[in-house]
Amino acid sequence: MTGRAFPVAGTKRPWRLSVMFKPSSAPELHRPRSLEIFAREQPYLSPGFQNVALLSKLVLERGDGCYLTDVDGNRFLDFMAGICVCSLGYSHPAYVAALTEQLNKITVGSFCTPNRAKFLARMAEIAPGPLSQTMLYSGGAEAVEAAIRLAKSYTGKFEVLAFWGGFHGKTGGVLGLMGSTFKQHWGPLHPGLHLAPYAYCERCPFKLPYPACGLHCLDFAREVIRLNTAGELAAILVEPVQGTAGNIVPPPEFLPGLAQIAKDHGALLIADEMITGFGRTGLMFGCSHFGVLPDIMTIGKGMGSGFPVSGLISSPAIMRAEPYSKPSAASSSYGGNPLAATAAWITLETILKEKLVENSARVGAYLLQRLLNLREKYPFIGRVQGLGLLIGLEFVKDRKTKELLPGQVMEIVFQESLKRGLLAMNYTAQFRINPPLVLTEAQAEEGVGILDEVCAYIDREVRPYW
Repeated sequence: MTGRAFPVAGTKRPWRLSVMFKPSSAPELHRPRSLEIFAREQPYLSPGFQNVALLSKLVLERGDGCYLTDVDGNRFLDFMAGICVCSLGYSHPAYVAALTEQLNKITVGSFCTPNRAKFLARMAEIAPGPLSQTMLYSGGAEAVEAAIRLAKSYTGKFEVLAFWGGFHGKTGGVLGLMGSTFKQHWGPLHPGLHLAPYAYCERCPFKLPYPACGLHCLDFAREVIRLNTAGELAAILVEPVQGTAGNIVPPPEFLPGLAQIAKDHGALLIADEMITGFGRTGLMFGCSHFGVLPDIMTIGKGMGSGFPVSGLISSPAIMRAEPYSKPSAASSSYGGNPLAATAAWITLETILKEKLVENSARVGAYLLQRLLNLREKYPFIGRVQGLGLLIGLEFVKDRKTKELLPGQVMEIVFQESLKRGLLAMNYTAQFRINPPLVLTEAQAEEGVGILDEVCAYIDREVRPYW
């Protein structure tokens, strides 16, 4: 065989080392300018940057709708949206016009502006139940930390329960709520933070089948609270759909069960809607799929369609709790600044005007079905599930054992997709699909077509060696 070396090791069943396999028929990307600029930046860029940026070596020139173009003129269909950020797609005319107008007026200040007033009023209209007062921030972790401070203020307690697989940011106050190995070697972690298993039925840690399990994970969460806490539970913090873990959709009983547990312990339920909010799941907010009314929602990412803006929203009864509600106790330097507020306002108005929530539901259902069809063709595609344009699938060595394909294989999947013009988060075996909400069925079909080509190549040339 001709081709490239394929060193793989470290799985339960030893992979053949230094296998040579045939290269795909897809031509390599011609991108001399991109590679030159990328290499020029590296000596000055701190390590620890996003994996997808380092793997792709993309140097972007512009974006239009669901497509990105690099400095060499290569065009890519974007199935990432900046990880659920670019709701409106790139260079949406209304978004560009609104931000340009605001940029020519004023960009800094904590004072009220017309666009911020309009956004906050609109948020109160679309948020569920009594949630009607919003505090704005800049990043997700900042908003989650603020939500925890608010819960502590309201309940007078200090402990928080979150979940395995969860991701709520990388700052010190929430690092201990990260349900993964990412937090290792960064101790000591903040006290009073506890973790329980999420309802990840595909990989149930109790090895119990749903629904015969009777949602044992809820019983276990009660035991964690009973045995691991000091009896001072202020909040349960949960993603309606776990994003970073692989766009994992829990069974319908899970979130209502958590809401009841929170109520039983006099704690607040915080729904982290950073990823699931603003139409991403085919409804305005992810918790609505499960009939749950949270006490606090954290919001961001797609709310600003690319501009750094986040926040939390709750009821007036909770928001007036002290010390959170004291003057300057809840604010931040950049929270709700004129540009951020304008980005949030025009994004939400455009989502509503162009019915992008409905588009997410419709195109998402179409895309999900096409991916399920793809699963029928390739035995290494395992779990496929999603809500709206938030879809997760897994690449597995064997569907019975559910052993995930190693990173070496997934990097091939990623690079082969990139060569064909698809930018996606398929560099890990827990593949997340979350394109802009403006995605059309034709674009969904284009993306699936590329994935089909890549999977056919993997099936033919790589799978024989595992």
